[in-house]
Amino acid sequence: MCGITGFLDLTLSNSADECRAIVTRMNDCLAHRGPDDDGSWVDREVGIVLGHRRLAIIDLSPEGHQPMVSACGRYIIVYNGEIYNFKAIRKELEQIGVAPNWRGHSDTEVMLAAISHWGLEKALDRFNGMFAFALWDRKDRVLSLARDRLGEKPLYYGWMDKVFLFASELKALRVHPAWRGEINREALPLLLRHDYVPAPYSIYEGIYKLRQGTLLSLPLSAAKAGEIPEPVAYWSAKTAAEQGTMAPFTGTKTEAIDKLEQLLRDAIKLRMEADVPLGTFLSGGVDSSTVVALMQAQSERAIKTFSIGFHEEGYNEAQHAKAVAQHLGTAHTELYVTAEEMRTVIPRLPTLWDEPFSDPSQVPTYLVSQLARQHVTVSLSGDGGDELFGGYNRYFWGRRIWKNIGWMPSSWRWLMAKALNSLSPQLFNRGPLRKLKQPMMVDKLQKLAEIVAVDSPESMYKQLISDWKYPESALINVKEPLTVVSDKQQWAKLPDFTQWMMYLDLVSYLPDDILVKVDRASMGVSLESRVPLLDHRLVEFAWQLPLSFKIHQNQGKWLLRQVLYRYVPKELIERPKMGFAIPIDNWLRGPLREWAEALLNPARLQREGFFNHAVIQKKWLEHLSGKRNWQYSLWDVLMFQAWLEANSPSF
Repeated sequence: MCGITGFLDLTLSNSADECRAIVTRMNDCLAHRGPDDDGSWVDREVGIVLGHRRLAIIDLSPEGHQPMVSACGRYIIVYNGEIYNFKAIRKELEQIGVAPNWRGHSDTEVMLAAISHWGLEKALDRFNGMFAFALWDRKDRVLSLARDRLGEKPLYYGWMDKVFLFASELKALRVHPAWRGEINREALPLLLRHDYVPAPYSIYEGIYKLRQGTLLSLPLSAAKAGEIPEPVAYWSAKTAAEQGTMAPFTGTKTEAIDKLEQLLRDAIKLRMEADVPLGTFLSGGVDSSTVVALMQAQSERAIKTFSIGFHEEGYNEAQHAKAVAQHLGTAHTELYVTAEEMRTVIPRLPTLWDEPFSDPSQVPTYLVSQLARQHVTVSLSGDGGDELFGGYNRYFWGRRIWKNIGWMPSSWRWLMAKALNSLSPQLFNRGPLRKLKQPMMVDKLQKLAEIVAVDSPESMYKQLISDWKYPESALINVKEPLTVVSDKQQWAKLPDFTQWMMYLDLVSYLPDDILVKVDRASMGVSLESRVPLLDHRLVEFAWQLPLSFKIHQNQGKWLLRQVLYRYVPKELIERPKMGFAIPIDNWLRGPLREWAEALLNPARLQREGFFNHAVIQKKWLEHLSGKRNWQYSLWDVLMFQAWLEANSPSF
């Protein structure tokens, strides 16, 4: 796991030493991603500069240093990630007689040898791993940027005048002399709706995120014309989903369990390869417990597991994780953190995430990463199980709600929504309804009204995933751009609404929220996080499975559970899904109130010119009074405001 930086400067106005000094400053911004080593490579004649920060995981010797030049001298690479099947590729190259004289045993050297022999596109097909890299082809004078299939590793890029910049994080781009950080206003409605800015957009004008599973090739000739060629998909989740559902798995349930277990064991074994201490996060849920169980089954010693506990009732899963750890015999470490300890992380969020990001589980994710880093350098996680095997509650609610209302004429649904919206909050202050929590009931009725009023199941999904249902109402002079969620041209053709929701989560929520959260939290403490459930072979197999193998009797992840129950008793796992939440609603009314009021000050919002201050103030006052719980809507605004304060001093 590392950080990469670089640029193609067509002005040729800097000397080689000046170029190296610039990229060194960019590298320094990513020291947390790679504290063990740094390096640079410069070709002054064409203006290409590559930089790298290294977190040494495989081959700790100097032979793993980057930027690395291929044995043939044609290619230079800076690379962030791990190719888990590098030993198999190395062996294949040796068997067919095309292996170079190996200098070390790093996966980077194997990548370069594979690219030299098969070419970049065919080599990408063979790589099983997580990665983002920049490759310079000296012969053809082409700069190529690539990102792994599911989007575990980040990569930003874009033109600033005549300089093409790229890096693992935005903070590295901001120190380049050509940088001008104009805020992309169209990113704001996306942030309010989703909690994040989805690819290919970023918070800055002219800077993009490379989409997962794509390759961008920029010839020097195109660069001189100021072009950015469209990234090309070398692997497609859309294709995997469509082909999988068209040619489904035809075996028995037992055969499916056996096949899934085999794939899981291999994916996890590959990700246990490291020359440094390794462990895993454990929440006690289905996904993380499955990963831990199969790790322990393939380890000769107790694996190290890590959990964070909370004292707040309703937020703590640590006792469940501890029970699973004791059953499996892991070397378990847990840490109970106070609300005050959690809140101390909040001032660091704008720097850690580097772009406005408002999934509140970023706080405990950072804390568990910090705990793990005290003991290991690599940690596995169970992310991806919900999207692949049907774990989110919306997969059950969506189907059930639409079945109950989809047959109604739209006029009936509109009238029903109007009736629900007309129910006064005062209703809950009288009679037996006084026992109900007013804000909670009002919120539930409001959400139900919004869902009832939709005109299609696709619109209902959009409502279910949105913090702000109409984000443009809170912003000044901005229109929400199309994304994979709203652009029908990007939708997969799938036979079932639930599968359609799972697909959109796989290509939007997973890479742009979950994986961003895990990457920034872990890399913020120099910890490499690996996600075995996102092995592309597992993803492709999951799409072949009938939906009934995933969702059974209104319970998700049925097949994954059956694998887990071969290792862990059912009674240790079966309980309602809890998530990784924090009590923001109460914090905003209490210890965070002064901080939030300063960021949401109407005069400040009016001066900055992004938000409709009247709309924000109305939500804030309703939240403070306890009439409504606007914690997530307000957190979206607060995370942007905190980021703006940290990264735009002029405001």
